[in-house]
Amino acid sequence: MIAFLGLGHMGAPMARRLVDAGHKVTVWNRTPKDLPGATVAATPAEAVADADLVITMLADPDAVATVVRAALPGLRPGAVVVEMSTIGPDAVARLRQLLPSGTGLVDAPVLGSVAPAREGELVVLAGGSPEDLARCRDVLAVFGTVREVGRAGAGAALKLAVMSALVPAQVMLAENLAYAERMGVDRAIFLDVLAGTPLGALTRRLRPAIDEGPAETRYALGLAAKDLRLATGGAGADQTVAAAARDLLDEAAAAGLGSEDLTAVIRWATGRRSEPRSGKVAERINPATVPATNGWYSHAVRFGDLLFVSGQVALDADGRIVGQDDMARQSEYIFENLGRILADQGSSFGDVIHVKTFVTDMDRLADYGHVRARYVTGEPPSSTTVEVSRLFHPDALLEVEVIAAIT
Repeated sequence: MIAFLGLGHMGAPMARRLVDAGHKVTVWNRTPKDLPGATVAATPAEAVADADLVITMLADPDAVATVVRAALPGLRPGAVVVEMSTIGPDAVARLRQLLPSGTGLVDAPVLGSVAPAREGELVVLAGGSPEDLARCRDVLAVFGTVREVGRAGAGAALKLAVMSALVPAQVMLAENLAYAERMGVDRAIFLDVLAGTPLGALTRRLRPAIDEGPAETRYALGLAAKDLRLATGGAGADQTVAAAARDLLDEAAAAGLGSEDLTAVIRWATGRRSEPRSGKVAERINPATVPATNGWYSHAVRFGDLLFVSGQVALDADGRIVGQDDMARQSEYIFENLGRILADQGSSFGDVIHVKTFVTDMDRLADYGHVRARYVTGEPPSSTTVEVSRLFHPDALLEVEVIAAIT
């Protein structure tokens, strides 16, 4: 049996292909989703309980760590975990440390977007031991062409290297288009000429989105920004072109385009003010990886090297409380979302310098504290905890906000 954790834009069609191929599949998603032909589990641990193969397709490194940690109590001895998200080799190494020694690990991020995922035309970049790869090779082939690229972590490293070329190329095209229009060059003529150059394949692929807008979100702009943040940190710090593309995507995401297709960067580049901005600018952060706000506030504001994250409550994408009258579950959901917001800006709980918590019942504080201790480890940050009579949602038991330093 296969457990598939994460039914987002890519995960849902990939899990669908496994079901259609005749595999017995159990699925789990943070916001519960049905998948005809598959069993739906209530928790990650329940999903993996009978699985020999566990596949994760999630938004970022923190999401993967959180979900795998939640799955550990149900993980069968000797199971193989196939991590297919884009999280980078460092996160794969941390995942290896998190898993029991007898558990296999293959990192297999993919090249391709939603349509290739539906059609089984992805390119799977698989890294792992020969024994672990042999156990999942046939399953990975359901998704498309499998390239076995080396040890565990090699697939994640190759994915970041490829995205460091592909994403900046799209950003460059967006800025070139804006430049051509400022120079009075006709857009159609510019694209026609560019189609005859070595950039022709990219131009032809993007032209429908340039002329008419994307038909669907295939690769969210916010996720592309996240991928470049992973690629330009640590060993990738000298990737100056990729870093410049990352900064422009961060700016577009802060303007509210994070959940749109990456090609929205073209609209952003051609429509934004051309004059340079001076001094520090407060950037509004609304990652696509967490439920949208009600429009009255942003999830976070970044100013210089500080990230101010708004108070988070356990509301799902439909405005319903997760974990009715359950302090521990609400706490866990809140910290999962805080982790995603931090990761969107290249930060983590290790960078948090202050936590402020509002609870409706101090007698239940221990349940919150046990959850918080799983996420906020090491030397503790400064902290404030306040009991309040009520929060803005009558079923919300707590609200947590953080300030983090971006290094």
